[in-house]
Amino acid sequence: MLRLTNLTLPLHHAEEALPAAIRKRLRIGVRDLVRHSVVRRGHDARDKANIVLVYTVDVNVRDEAAVLARFRKNSDIQRTPDTSYRQVATAPADCARPVVIGAGPCGLFAGLILAQMGFRPIILDRGKVVRERTKDTWGLWRRGVLDPESNVQFGEGGAGTFSDGKLYSRIKEPRHLDRKVLVEFVKAGAPKEILTEAHPHIGTFRLVTMVESMRATIEALGGEYRFGHRVDGLDVRADGGGVRRVRGLHLHTGAYLEADHVVLAIGHSARDTFEMLHEAGVHVEAKPFSIGVRIEHPQSWIDRARFGHNAGHDLLGAAEYHISHHCSNDRTVYSFCMCPGGTVVAATSEEGRVATNGMSQYSRNERNANSGLVVAIDPARDFPGDPLAGLALQRFWEAKAFAAGGSDYKAPAQRLGDFVAGRASTSLGSVIPSYRPGVTPTDLAQCLPDFVVAAMREALPIFGRQIPGYDHPDVVMTGVETRTSSPVRFTRGADFQSLNTNGLFPAGEGAGYAGGILSAAVDGIKVAEAVALSLCARA
Repeated sequence: MLRLTNLTLPLHHAEEALPAAIRKRLRIGVRDLVRHSVVRRGHDARDKANIVLVYTVDVNVRDEAAVLARFRKNSDIQRTPDTSYRQVATAPADCARPVVIGAGPCGLFAGLILAQMGFRPIILDRGKVVRERTKDTWGLWRRGVLDPESNVQFGEGGAGTFSDGKLYSRIKEPRHLDRKVLVEFVKAGAPKEILTEAHPHIGTFRLVTMVESMRATIEALGGEYRFGHRVDGLDVRADGGGVRRVRGLHLHTGAYLEADHVVLAIGHSARDTFEMLHEAGVHVEAKPFSIGVRIEHPQSWIDRARFGHNAGHDLLGAAEYHISHHCSNDRTVYSFCMCPGGTVVAATSEEGRVATNGMSQYSRNERNANSGLVVAIDPARDFPGDPLAGLALQRFWEAKAFAAGGSDYKAPAQRLGDFVAGRASTSLGSVIPSYRPGVTPTDLAQCLPDFVVAAMREALPIFGRQIPGYDHPDVVMTGVETRTSSPVRFTRGADFQSLNTNGLFPAGEGAGYAGGILSAAVDGIKVAEAVALSLCARA
């Protein structure tokens, strides 16, 4: 089988145009093309008047060797890679059970892979099962009532459950582990289209049923979930050679769980756990993250700006954007986690603080588009010294946002025109904010570092020239966006174990090794494999 990449066709092409284009590319006749299947379909909208679809296809031809010989120097025509997943190990008899802390995308796939290999993992999560957690999350959004243990950040499915459900990333995965993730999601109920779309996504409602299905699969394979189990301490002891090793976990209930292979998949907002690990002597270092706001435009504006007269075409869907600008103060402003046809959501997990995120459903048919508009933060420059100083920085600005919003979990918001002009907003305009439990018009400059404010004021008019309407005065900015990624990294070695604590396997976003659902899930697979190989070596 051969794989053809970068095969382009007009947006409005006939069904027969694809096999015809394949035959033309390969210079073969009708009888020589046995069959074809679409591997991926995206679009190129740089020329709005002539948007093209970009295909990757797998084809069977009558004389594959001859075609390969003819195109041996063409990187767009190659043998189809083997993307099937192969287990690296099988659990030995009477093997100790590994423990996974966290049931987000990383912990979910770590648990799944370990279960598929027969290791019967125990999965701990401080929050609740996904449907109970959803009710608690809506409690904040609808009534302004926060449950610090069950919210957008904590509980089954992790932070990715209340997001756009994006399933693409910039990772280059030579073993095609990203394909394994997509295949497992489809088995769990995701639409088959995620296997072929260039930028697949799922949306919150579908993610809820999927994580339930995957939990059932893990349990059927011998895995065990324990919800409402927060890990408050590590039992770390030195062995005869002076090497630190994990021996067990202290739970908030007072219980003790013996464990010497622990996957740390706690997510980017488990700040109290970060502090506990630091106190326990686990190696941790500060890492960059970003801070800013959520910015909202009517989705129709973005569609027209990106697709022109083709806006609304079924194959294009809701338009996205990715923008960045390096400012005169040596800061970079960029869009983050863009959610077409979505909503801005309350994402705090700590009382007395406001943090925002974006979310959308599979249909992406809400009124507004939103994205993070954020500025990169550098540890050496902005919070040197203490590896946990980034947590303090996040908390400081989230508390400022809480106060500016009215101290009731409403978020501070501002018209873009007022923000650029340096005046507080007393009301909002034609763009209706989607954030719940509501917003308070104010001056966002009191909720952000001065260098962030200056950088965004410089960048916004420039973005307006790139995307018409982006800097419209009525555009709504809602603060604050602080949880773009983990502010720490629990550094690990080539064996995926903590640099100074054997048996502890830092993983995913909270450990500083992923960003988003797909990359976190892939990291979960890699760490699960490392755990399995370690357990097999000991057996």
